[in-house]
Amino acid sequence: MVTHGRTGPTLEEVAALAGVGRGTVSRVVNRAPGVKAATRLLVENAIDELGYVPHHAARALAGHRTGAVALVITDNERRLFAEPFYSEIVRGISTELADREVQLLLTLVRNDRERARFTRYARAGGMDGVLLVSVHDEDPLPDLLAELGLPTVLAGRRSAEESLSYVDSDNVGGARAAVRHLVATGRKAIATITGPLDMHVGQSRLRGYREAMVQAFGGVEPSWIAEGDFSEESGRRGTAELLRRHPGLDAVFAASDLMAAGVLHTLRAAGRRVPEDVGVVGFDDTPFARHTDPQLTSVHQPVQEMGRTMVRMLLQDIDDDQDAAWRHVVLRTKLVRRAST
Repeated sequence: MVTHGRTGPTLEEVAALAGVGRGTVSRVVNRAPGVKAATRLLVENAIDELGYVPHHAARALAGHRTGAVALVITDNERRLFAEPFYSEIVRGISTELADREVQLLLTLVRNDRERARFTRYARAGGMDGVLLVSVHDEDPLPDLLAELGLPTVLAGRRSAEESLSYVDSDNVGGARAAVRHLVATGRKAIATITGPLDMHVGQSRLRGYREAMVQAFGGVEPSWIAEGDFSEESGRRGTAELLRRHPGLDAVFAASDLMAAGVLHTLRAAGRRVPEDVGVVGFDDTPFARHTDPQLTSVHQPVQEMGRTMVRMLLQDIDDDQDAAWRHVVLRTKLVRRAST
């Protein structure tokens, strides 16, 4: 007979027995959609065989509150302080919490060791809920928090099948509007610099670009696409690469304002005028977009509203005595036209 000690069988053991990933087990345990019936049956059989009981630590502390929520950013400190997105979402979160008796704990989780340490802290009941920002496709932390039964709201999502609660922007529609605008201004050779493609936000903005290019020109070759990581340096590097491939390009859609600033820098160094020779559009419409030269046309996503909405959803989940359904909120984006186009 296999014994599991005081803590009982783990989510990983259930996943191994069922032959699926831990995320699939988490979705079955939390009755989330998106799992095939046959797969769900495999997981349920493994749960029964092992006697697995989900550890809903946060819910079990009936009536006990720490008065604190954690804002967890799964990115390095360099990007945290360099990218305007982070300052905007933190501003929205802190504004929403300003008149509430809730302490905000800022935590960076950048590697496996820090993830394990944070999970131990969460398991010990160190917080009432988690706001999770900058999640990548294979990040196990959301599923770990779901296993603990700890109320959690994501900024963005890991995939189109995300089961946990999240607040996102219409990234596909925003990118599509950006490219359509460039087409409307007469641009025909339109390139893009993507965000990180291991993040749903990067994939979504690339999808919007492709959809608009198919609509306008029937398609787009891969050579018109350069991969970036939302940093200014990747915008510079991507622009140099695109100019080598296509010296005659006349527009660039960058998947973030910071990358667009890198685009402007490299175009200027190459002797290309903006917007006369090349039109440039960014994404985010952070205050930074109004201080570039020329001022940047950008897709506005309501980042502060994202932060405020995340807080409201999280506090509602914390106050709900019953298991709340996962909630998915997608906020509208809009194109803000400025001098760069």
